[in-house]
Amino acid sequence: MTLVVGLTGGIGSGKSTVADLFVARGAGLVDTDAIAHAQTAPGGTAIAPLREAFGDAFITSDGALDRARMRAHVFADARARGTLEGILHPLIRAHAVAAVTSSDAPYVILAVPLLVESGNWPDRCQRVLVVDCPVGTQRERVMARSGMPAADVDRIIAAQATREQRLAAADDVIDNSADAAALASQVEALHARYLALAGAEKPG
Repeated sequence: MTLVVGLTGGIGSGKSTVADLFVARGAGLVDTDAIAHAQTAPGGTAIAPLREAFGDAFITSDGALDRARMRAHVFADARARGTLEGILHPLIRAHAVAAVTSSDAPYVILAVPLLVESGNWPDRCQRVLVVDCPVGTQRERVMARSGMPAADVDRIIAAQATREQRLAAADDVIDNSADAAALASQVEALHARYLALAGAEKPG
């Protein structure tokens, strides 16, 4: 069985950077955000059920999900958010499981931004790795990269699991509040640990 490491963290924590560092060392990567983008792009399998559930106003002229409109809608309406998740999550899970199963990497990083919130993703992982940093650092990074107003960033942070909830669910933690060298050294140490665990699960 392939060793699966569930990677998560709050918005702006640096999950993508950490995932890239693992991939550079030979890990496989299954990114549920990338799967979601593919499913909601023109011709994606989620487009027809999304159009039926939410109407044409949420589909762009080229046939993709209008992500900005949908984001604003579901943040204001919990019921709509549940409908969206009911459509997307089964599709994402099915594609993620298939990608993990087909990977020939020594272990797989399964990147799930809402791993803690979703309830059932942790059951699909042997380890849960949390990328952690202070909430203030998250806010500053998101505002710097996207130009999003602080109030909007705070709403997104509030809708996610708390820092404490993520840390309570973690088997491993990477502190991404320092510099790139400190981040790389933590990834290197965990890479060695995951290789050892993967070797133990797949005796030669």
